[in-house]
This record gives sequence, structure tokens and C-alpha cells, in this order.
Amino acid sequence: MADDTAPPKSPDAIGTAVVGNDAWLARRPPEQILEPELAIVDPHHHLWDHKRHRYLLDELRADTGSGHRIVATVFVDCMAFYRADGPAALRPVGETEFANGVAAMCASGVYGELRACAGIVSFADLTLGAAVAEVLQAHVAAGGGPAGRFKGIRHAGGWDASPMIHNSHTKPSRGLYGEAGFRQGFAQLAPLGLSFEAWQYHPQLPDVTALARAFPDTAIILNHCGGPLGVGPYAGRGDETFAQWRRDIAELATCPNVNVKLGGLGMRIGPIGHHALPDPPSSQQVADAWRPWTDACIESFGPDRCMFESNFPVDKISAGYAVLWNAFKRLAAGASADEKAALFAGTARRVYRL
Repeated sequence: MADDTAPPKSPDAIGTAVVGNDAWLARRPPEQILEPELAIVDPHHHLWDHKRHRYLLDELRADTGSGHRIVATVFVDCMAFYRADGPAALRPVGETEFANGVAAMCASGVYGELRACAGIVSFADLTLGAAVAEVLQAHVAAGGGPAGRFKGIRHAGGWDASPMIHNSHTKPSRGLYGEAGFRQGFAQLAPLGLSFEAWQYHPQLPDVTALARAFPDTAIILNHCGGPLGVGPYAGRGDETFAQWRRDIAELATCPNVNVKLGGLGMRIGPIGHHALPDPPSSQQVADAWRPWTDACIESFGPDRCMFESNFPVDKISAGYAVLWNAFKRLAAGASADEKAALFAGTARRVYRL
């Protein structure tokens, strides 16, 4: 995937991991939807159209319409529909133009309650330094202006020394989040009211903490529970990985400008491995496997700084949409009504100013 697994050699390679798994997912009989009236803002999904995989509004609507009450979503960068020409730095603005068009379709009410792409997160190359301000302003304009749908950018920093771990599609350097040029670009976000999506692997969590402390006025959203790895040199080292990850998550949570997305653990690079099962897991199986990770995040950050995310279609490699949100509801079963409201919608609404 563009952000979550192997970096594509071309945009058409992005969807490879989820191609052809519909038959596998169909082996799991439909589950009864838990708490069907609970309002959900899905704060992390992608849309793309590639030769080997398509996930556009029709596919998103099929998933969000599978029984849970999805009222809004946030689109996150995945190299979709970049401009074909013009200055290279401005080509990613095409992704915001595309997502804003999808949002306009849903805002018409033709598709019911769903407001897909109510928030938009795209890419801008922060290593451009102060010059990236022009790109950010173009994104803001493409999203409808300062009060529009464009909310922030993601410059993925996933890097690992092992050749068995694929680095992010942005081809980051080892210490990207600490580089002077990157930080000069990062400094352009807060003056425009924009947030930053941090996507990296769990050994890099201290880099996010250092970044958050250097820029306390910039909102940072940690993607995918902080990116715990379970493949390559991390395979078979789950207890060691969890212990290190848990310490670093607790330290990061001391930064009040950081919020965290609870999801992404269905990726093939992660510590769970449900995608390799003969049959797709039930929501109970997903909840049981994910609980140590999500509980630790909620314990450190609190429900008001956590939000469940689908990370679709990337996490579709491990579970269907209805099953995944049933699993989240099982994970939150002991929460109060106010805590559930935050975990499933409130935190996302606040963080993305929806």
C-alpha cells in the first residue's frame, strides 16, 4: 500500500495486497451489527483507481453501507490522482482536488447520511523547507479555502535498516523527522491551521516525540497505533516489540498535541497476521488480538485523544469492514457513553475540525 506496506514502483502497484481477497472474506458469514445506531466518523481511508485494484466511492459506499452508521470519513494520502503536469511540487494537489470532488458528491445528500472525505489529508514534500508554503496554500485552495475540507498533510517517514522491511512510498531518509529541511517545512503547517499525520514504524516513535516537543503548537495525529512491526527481523519477537512500543507510546502521550488512530493492525507488516489465516477472523478474534495494543493506547492517551480507524482498503487484507467495526465496538464495550462517543466520532471531529 502507498502508506502501509511495500512502496509502489508505480501507482498501479498500490492496491496489490488487497486484490482478489473478496472470495476469502466471503467465507465469513455476515455478523449481526453491534450498536448499529452509534455514529461513526472513519478518520482514515484511501481511494484510488489502479490497473490492479480499484477503490473509489462505490467501493467505499459498499463498505460503509454494510450496517454500521458511518456519518463521515477522512481521506488520507495514497498517491491518488496527482496532476500529470505542472511543477512537480504541486502535482500532489491533484489528490486534494479529487477528494474534494468526492466530498461534494456526498455533500449533495444523494448518498444519504454519509459525508465521505469531509476531511482531506494529502501529501506535500516538507523537505522543501519554507518553500512548501506555496504547496500547502494550493492544497487549502483546492479544498475550498481556509474553512474548507483540506485539514493537513502526511509525509510518511517509515524507515527500517532491514532489507526485509519496505520503506514508505515517500522514500524517506533514516531520520527524516529530525532533519533541518523537513522541520523548516513542518513549521509552515501551524500558521495555516494544518495538522500533520505521523506514519513511521515503532522503532521510530522517539522521533515523533522529539518532533512533537519541538513544535508544541502543531497538531500531530499518530497513524496506525504507531506502526508496530511483526515481519522481517521483528517476526517472532512480539513480546519484545510490545514492551518497547509500550514504553515509547507512553512517552509520546506526554505530548498534549498528539492524538492517535486505533487501527492499522490488520496490515501484513504488523504483529497480528490475520491475513494468513485459512478463513477470515471473526470480530471477536480481531478484538482479542488487537486489545493489548488498543488498550495501551487508550490508557496512555485517554479516549478523548484516540479514534478508531478503518485504514481501508489496506486493512481489508485481514477483515471485512463490518467485522472490523464490530471488533472496535467489542474493544470499547466497557467504555462509558461519553468515551464511546469520543472514540468513534468525537475525537475525529475535534482533531479534523469537521
